Amino acid sequence: MERRGATDCFQPVATGALPRQLPSRGDHPVPRLGIAPQSSPVSTNKFYANLFLGIQSQGVWTHPYSVTWSKGSGNIGSWGMAVSHIDANQRADGPQNTALSGAPIQYFINPIGIQSVILSAVELGPSAVLTTSSLKAFSANAILSPQAGSSSNITFPLVQGMGFVTGIYNSLMPAIQSSVFFQSVTLVASPRVGVFKYRIILEDNKNWLLYAMPSNHQDPNLQLVSNTQIQGLRFWSGTIQIAKNPAGSEGEELYDKSAGIYPISAAVTGSTLDKLGTYTISWRIKGLITYPPRSLLMYALPHHTQSFDSATTKHKTNLQLQTTTKGVATAVVADSWTMQEQSLPLDIGFAPWTPRTRSRSTLSAATRQLIQQVAVSEINQDYNAQTNLDSMYFSGKALAKFAMIIYTTHDLLNEPNLATQGLNELKGAFAVFSTNQQKYPLVYDTVWNGVVSSVSYITGDPGQDFGNTYYNDHHFHYSYFIYSAAVIGYLDPSWLSLNKAWVNTLVRDAANPSTQDNAFPFSRMFDWYHGHSFAPGLFPLADSKDEESSSEDAFFAYAMKMWGHVIGDISMEARGNLMLSILARTLDNYFLLSSDNENQPANFLGNKVTGILFENKIDHTTYFGANPEYIQGIHMLPLSPSSPLTRNPKFIAEEWEAYFNSTSPYPASTIAAGWKGVLYGNLACIDPQQSWNFFAQQNFDGSWLDGGASRTWYMAFAAAIGGL
Repeated sequence: MERRGATDCFQPVATGALPRQLPSRGDHPVPRLGIAPQSSPVSTNKFYANLFLGIQSQGVWTHPYSVTWSKGSGNIGSWGMAVSHIDANQRADGPQNTALSGAPIQYFINPIGIQSVILSAVELGPSAVLTTSSLKAFSANAILSPQAGSSSNITFPLVQGMGFVTGIYNSLMPAIQSSVFFQSVTLVASPRVGVFKYRIILEDNKNWLLYAMPSNHQDPNLQLVSNTQIQGLRFWSGTIQIAKNPAGSEGEELYDKSAGIYPISAAVTGSTLDKLGTYTISWRIKGLITYPPRSLLMYALPHHTQSFDSATTKHKTNLQLQTTTKGVATAVVADSWTMQEQSLPLDIGFAPWTPRTRSRSTLSAATRQLIQQVAVSEINQDYNAQTNLDSMYFSGKALAKFAMIIYTTHDLLNEPNLATQGLNELKGAFAVFSTNQQKYPLVYDTVWNGVVSSVSYITGDPGQDFGNTYYNDHHFHYSYFIYSAAVIGYLDPSWLSLNKAWVNTLVRDAANPSTQDNAFPFSRMFDWYHGHSFAPGLFPLADSKDEESSSEDAFFAYAMKMWGHVIGDISMEARGNLMLSILARTLDNYFLLSSDNENQPANFLGNKVTGILFENKIDHTTYFGANPEYIQGIHMLPLSPSSPLTRNPKFIAEEWEAYFNSTSPYPASTIAAGWKGVLYGNLACIDPQQSWNFFAQQNFDGSWLDGGASRTWYMAFAAAIGGL
């Protein structure tokens, strides 16, 4: 229920036609494999994408479980849906980095292919097909049929955080299998009307529970026929649920009360009121909901439980299961959860900001004079040469660089004439893209409902521009354009009328907040269950979705907030504030690893950042190289007013001490190229004087600047925060 006077965070950005300069095409290189027709767009970047990509046999992580279509694999050659849950002591660790304090491991990975329990049917074999339906933001149905067109099937409603793995059988002979082998299967007393309950112990001594709910309410007569198979009746219809129980009778009692109930989808709502942000995840449920109690059991991640409101906190239980890369999940018995963020960053604007200083836009006269000399040089650079590239990512970074210079010149240096000169150049460079005249114009893809670069259509290379055509990294790429537009619109509101719709289209593609806007899927990039975005699009991945640059994820939320502020979209601005607050929490919990982090393995924390966080592993590396400055720096750039919010000072200080100070293994003074500037820009968040000294030095080398960074902005940021 929305609070009186609160701002709804999920109002549509727009619902009308797309800008005319965006042509449509319906020949995307990736087909919609096995996806049933549905009225709403299918998201490209959600947890279930492996179900319709490649050979369809990569895993799907719902947390704490994962499910995988066995497709004839494993030691029993099953064709059912394999369920796995991995405990912390099963993880495999990579080699240690002995250069770092504590010699942290380079990576850890959870084993793939452990088929603890498989929900299958005797009829499933080599002709079996996997299809999907009702693909939404938090959920999808996976459907296994003996052959194409069969009316008999098993439907698996897959929902993030689900407490049971549920299979709904339609006229098939159940075959419950295990590649780990059954040690014992025991029929025990029914916990409620219509439910048949079995205790299972596997040969690894792990305890599972199985609940069968026959449609005809008759005994399903499940029999252990071998140490790998439990078999049921022919032409059986009903629901079978399984759950792992590490908690003995207490855990069993909780599962008993929720057996027969399962979620089929979820929705998120949210609002802000002053500095308080609230969001609620609510589930639609099915099953034995007419038989009391009707208690839905779901698993919450650490960042959820930290921010539960008082009412939701009362529904937490002592039942917990390890997740693969998000710490320990806690079972919560409720149909909805409400989370609160108590300190929304309302006062973050375009000016330098930290939690301690708040927004700072005042510089001393001497400082302004020094920065102005740099700004004159940078504002007179060749905009077209730096921005009109064959990459949306690198073009956007350069546009945002100039936007930061121009903002600094106008507001912090009080040089409106110089700023206007740059602003006119920036408008011209931006117009190349808003009129779709760049080297690889954007197109609206009618297959997957999104705005993509035409580069892979033209070159045939899926990896061009980091996979933009395949929906990779859209929040990274488009954040820079959205931020640049916000600065232009702030300095010249008359510019907005001709450009607002184009910029809003980028927002809608990456972060459509409403199912009322049917041109794009809801929240393509940001995952409201995980509290951060996932970058990969239409590529099958053995370890499922991942994210590398946590800082660019946060920059998208910041850019969207500022664009919403400039155009007067209060819902968008509120959503940006809420997302930034959630990201500050999730990055601190999962990505940016202070010494007191409780969620990632202790022997990994010395790396200080995750590198790449997958759903099934974490690897301290990048997609473009393993230099320490790459791995740490990709979680720093770009430096923005929201950086000190999402990168807390304690963490920054620990990371600098571990890696980059003069006595550390990789002193920043020895780093080459643009990464050097990235490191010293980040340092301004905790030591603005040292950062200023670096950027203000007379012999500054321009090669120390990344293509999306400027000396003007770095100097202004350090000076404003440091009171210089």
